[in-house]
Amino acid sequence: MNLHFEELTGTDGARIGIASLDAENTLNALSLPMIRALTEQLDNWAKEPQVVCVLLRGNGAKAFCAGGEVRSLAQACRAQPDEVPPLAAQFFAAEYRLDFRLHTYPKPLICWGHGYVLGGGMGLLQGASTRIVTPSSRLAMPEISIGLYPDVGASWFLSRLPGKLGLFLGLTGAQMNARDALDLGLADRFLLDDQQEQLLEGLLQLNWQEQTAMQLNSLLKALQQEAIEQLPEAQWLPRRQQIDERLDVSDVRCAWRAISLLRDHPDLLLARAAKNLHDGCPLTAHLVWEQIQRARHLSLAEVFQMEYTLSLNCCRHPEFSEGVRARLIDKDNKPHWHWPDVNTIPQAVVNAHFHKAWEGRHPLADLSDY
Repeated sequence: MNLHFEELTGTDGARIGIASLDAENTLNALSLPMIRALTEQLDNWAKEPQVVCVLLRGNGAKAFCAGGEVRSLAQACRAQPDEVPPLAAQFFAAEYRLDFRLHTYPKPLICWGHGYVLGGGMGLLQGASTRIVTPSSRLAMPEISIGLYPDVGASWFLSRLPGKLGLFLGLTGAQMNARDALDLGLADRFLLDDQQEQLLEGLLQLNWQEQTAMQLNSLLKALQQEAIEQLPEAQWLPRRQQIDERLDVSDVRCAWRAISLLRDHPDLLLARAAKNLHDGCPLTAHLVWEQIQRARHLSLAEVFQMEYTLSLNCCRHPEFSEGVRARLIDKDNKPHWHWPDVNTIPQAVVNAHFHKAWEGRHPLADLSDY
C-alpha cells in the first residue's frame, strides 16, 4: 500500500491521527490505491470524536511527495490513443476528491511538507489547514516538462498569487524554497526538519477541550521561533517586478518568447526557469495561460471540476504520454512533441481540452453541493 496509519493518545485521551506516505523509492508518489486508502482513513478520522487532529507526512529524507504516479497512467494512454483510459478517469476523480476533502476537512489537519513537494504533493499540502515547510522544502508544479498542466487545485492557488508569479511558476515549473512558500501564501509555518517529534509531543500535551486554536497557534509559534534563523533567502518575491514586466503581454506566445529570452541571463534562477519553459511542452503553456485566466473567478469546487475535464483531455492527446516517456520512463529527456511550436498550436485544440470527455453528469458535480 505504501501508506501507514497510526494514532497517538494524549494526556486527556485525545488522539492524533498520523498518515505517513511510505513509498521512499518513488519519493512518495501517489498511486490510486494510496489515494483511496488515504481518503477512507481521513473520512474515518473525521467521524471519530476522540481524534482531534491529523498529521499528514511523508517518510524518507528526500520528499514529502513528488507527485502522482504517472508512469502507469501514461502507459495506459499510449495503449489507448485518442481515448480516456478507465485508469485515468478513476485516478483523477479520486485524487481531486481527496484534495477537495483536505481543503474542507472539519478538523485541524497539519501537513509536513519537507523535501520535494511537487505536483500531487502540492495538492496535498495546499489543502491542509496548517502547511509546514522546512529548510529542505522544494515546492513546484513541474508539469510543463511532462506535457500535463498544473492540476490538483493549482488553478486555484496559482491564479491567486501576486502579480504574474502564478503564471510564471506554472509556465516554468520553477522551484520555491520555504521562504518563497511563506511569502506567497503557500505555507503557514517554518520548522526545522528535526522538529517533527517536538511538534507531536506538543500536540499530545495540548488540552483539546477548550481554546484549541489558541493553544495550537502558540505551539506552532514557539516552534517556529526556534527555527526562524535558518529560514532561506527569498527567491521569487524580490524578482516579482521583473517577472511582472516580462509577462505583461497579450497572449501565451508572447509570454513564451519573453521568458525564453532569459535563458542566458546572468541571474541563474531566471535562466534555469527560462530553460525549463523552452525545453517544455508548448501545449502545456497554452493550457496554463488559459486555466489561470479561467480560474480567477471560479469556486474551489469549480476549479477541480475544470481540472478533471482538462486532465482527461490531456490523456486523449499525445503530449502527456510522450512527456512522461521522455522524462520518467526512458529518461532520454528528448520528448517529440506533437505540437513542437507554441506559435502554431490551433486555438481549437486548446479549447477542446476544456470540453467534457464523458457522457452525462460531471463525475465531480457533487463537490458543488458541499
